[in-house]
Amino acid sequence: MPDTSGFIPVNEPLLDGNEHRYLAQCIKTGWISSEGPFVERFEQAMAARVGKRFGIAVTNGTAALEAAVAALNLAPGDEVILPAFTIISCAAAVVRCGATPVLVDCDPLTWNMDVAQVAARITPRTRALMPVHLYGLPVDMAPLMELAQQHGLAVIEDAAEAIGQTCAGKPCGGIGHLGVFSFYPNKHVTTGEGGMIITDDPDLAERCRSLRNLCFQPGRRFVHEELGWNLRMTNLQAALGVAQLERLDEFLARKRAIGARYQRLLADVPGLQLPQAATPWADNVYWVFGVVLDETLGLTVPEAMQRLHREGIGTRPFFWPMHEQPVFMRMGLFREERHPHAERLARRGFYLPSGLALRDEHIERAAAALRSVLA
Repeated sequence: MPDTSGFIPVNEPLLDGNEHRYLAQCIKTGWISSEGPFVERFEQAMAARVGKRFGIAVTNGTAALEAAVAALNLAPGDEVILPAFTIISCAAAVVRCGATPVLVDCDPLTWNMDVAQVAARITPRTRALMPVHLYGLPVDMAPLMELAQQHGLAVIEDAAEAIGQTCAGKPCGGIGHLGVFSFYPNKHVTTGEGGMIITDDPDLAERCRSLRNLCFQPGRRFVHEELGWNLRMTNLQAALGVAQLERLDEFLARKRAIGARYQRLLADVPGLQLPQAATPWADNVYWVFGVVLDETLGLTVPEAMQRLHREGIGTRPFFWPMHEQPVFMRMGLFREERHPHAERLARRGFYLPSGLALRDEHIERAAAALRSVLA
């Protein structure tokens, strides 16, 4: 019978700290635009969290990627290496600046880009690497940074799903030359919508600030030498971010507890691949709790998700691979490419409710429902 005790969404944020107080300050003082003091406060706090000098707050994570890629001044024919298994924003940012995305497959256990494939994809046209930390485990960054140094490449580190995570003890987002974050409501820190670019390079920081603000010029505000965007974060959003960041360690502990409980409840389910709990360079922070169905189960992911929905359990599918995106195929990109691990994850993977507001009884219900569906 369908569950009648309430639907469990795939994500629900926690907003019960200083969010109300800081938002009230914005409204009381009238500082609601991007000129308000919480923006700089949030930028400084995020940069300090990852051990970098500069933070540039923007409207969302996609905007952060767009500005970070544009800041490198890539030209047509330049190449950026990134994972086939990721959100489309990563490849889209490369395509929009006129450069060419070059794909590598993912590791079947960590679900992150297979670092061992990167060296073979580097050509004289390669200008940057874009590792993307996915679903709770980070990419092994040490060999990537070594490759980047050997070949003189920039590294744009997409840490949208890894706020507060570390890789070999180093904060994710603070390892590459440019780090990119998202503050969408399902992230460890949310501003509703929002993003940030992090860097130690003053020239890159200034370029990102200019691109964020329509490329206004000091002293000649409305005379433009270059086209930028209006990507400014509001003071209201930044106020939320400051309040959320104050509790990041608490949120990370809760995420790990959610993941550990799911692991215990689902460990003995046949034909179900669970997230890898740890690698030599990081413990899983379980941004989401993904599962992969074995082909022997005789059940497709859409069927499983529909049945769980009828039981009151929210789910969301895994990313679809870049080389199979219709928009890129129409552009003639990635012709005849195969990335079998990315293809399998896209077809056989989805994730369960994983938000910070998830209660233990919700986890129990979701796990029981999944066991029932697979049985």
